[in-house]
Amino acid sequence: MSALEVGLIGAGTVGGEVARRLYSGAEELEQRVGCPIRLRRVAVRDGARLRPGIPADLLTTDVEAVLSDPGVSIVVELAGGEEPARTYLDRALANGKHVVTANKVVMARHGAELLELARRMDVEIAFEAAVGGGIPVIGTLTNELAANRLDLLVAIINGTTNSMLTQMAAEGVDFEAALRAAQASGYAEADPTEDIEAFDAASKLAIMASIAFGAQVHPDQVYREGIGGVQAVDFRYARELGYTIKLIAYAERRPEGIEVRTHPCMVPLTHPLAHIDGATNAVLIRGDLVGEVLLRGQGAGSGPTASAVLGDIIEVGRAIRAGGHARPRYQWQRAPILPMTSVTTRAYVRCTVSDRPGVLAGIFSVFGEEGVSISSAIQKEVFVGDGAAEFVVTTHRAPDAALRRTCDRIGGLDSVHRVSSFLRVLSAG
Repeated sequence: MSALEVGLIGAGTVGGEVARRLYSGAEELEQRVGCPIRLRRVAVRDGARLRPGIPADLLTTDVEAVLSDPGVSIVVELAGGEEPARTYLDRALANGKHVVTANKVVMARHGAELLELARRMDVEIAFEAAVGGGIPVIGTLTNELAANRLDLLVAIINGTTNSMLTQMAAEGVDFEAALRAAQASGYAEADPTEDIEAFDAASKLAIMASIAFGAQVHPDQVYREGIGGVQAVDFRYARELGYTIKLIAYAERRPEGIEVRTHPCMVPLTHPLAHIDGATNAVLIRGDLVGEVLLRGQGAGSGPTASAVLGDIIEVGRAIRAGGHARPRYQWQRAPILPMTSVTTRAYVRCTVSDRPGVLAGIFSVFGEEGVSISSAIQKEVFVGDGAAEFVVTTHRAPDAALRRTCDRIGGLDSVHRVSSFLRVLSAG
């Protein structure tokens, strides 16, 4: 068959890598697809800027020249952000073009509508790079594990926060120092809000949960807490108790609905995710037939993300050549998304208390009245001369609402100076 022409929107770090491979690796791509794949046009914001490895005559500042070009078969969107990227994808699909994107925000917030439009137009929309970078999460969920009823996803899916927490654990530095180091190394943006406040993880979790459970999950429905409250001292107690601390994305299918949450978590050192360090990401998936499957790899960066994008281009190209479809036609049903008040979990609580008789009895009384059972307790003197001590407890499973009420009530006791930390505890497996 004749060549498949690709139109690219965005030639930044990832887009530039994709464009160069499409241009310089055309012969190898042709062997893998079975027909030539050619880079036809690249839409950029600054047409005067030189881009090594990308011929200048392919560049345009007119996005419409990509979206409406009748010669373009596959539109690859790597501009990022919600708008105008969502509009670009909508226009490309409406024009009957196949689409490849790495845009987690658009797919998390508008994926259902875009997938339905692709179905109506009988074209493909592929988005492997939107979740795990170089980790084949989407393909695994939709193809390799398609025969399973999936009921659990537990993941570390943000390299910035994982690298920060790894440094805090290894070197004992505080949050601000870890953030400065992540920014200096290029892991964190100048404005790190998207990562450290877990917006990035929530978007990725929404996409994964929607596909795994066949139910539409919007990122605004994902309970979200960032890592700003995690302190260096918490890692010392974590090690003493047999844990580490990670930003965990958690999704579970329960009889009454779907539980989706992302927050810092005490992870047992025996858990498969406990030793996923640095910028590495990992996704633990549980199915009724296969049991547990762990995927791990580089979840971000130009190379891993470009790898996923190019893999999608190859898969879509093969489907076009065969006259079939590269991706399943997703059937997303409506399902209740459970609030945190219906979640049961374990918790770690650290507070500073007056070091005098009867203090712990008062604290234990609050736990008992809320129906929260204590698993372990540690008390250490911290301020010599001030009569203060640090008191740490971990609990057995209890309703999250009861755990939060317990913390609020303890914080109101005269004998408690402050509740310094509250972290949920991940079960061992």
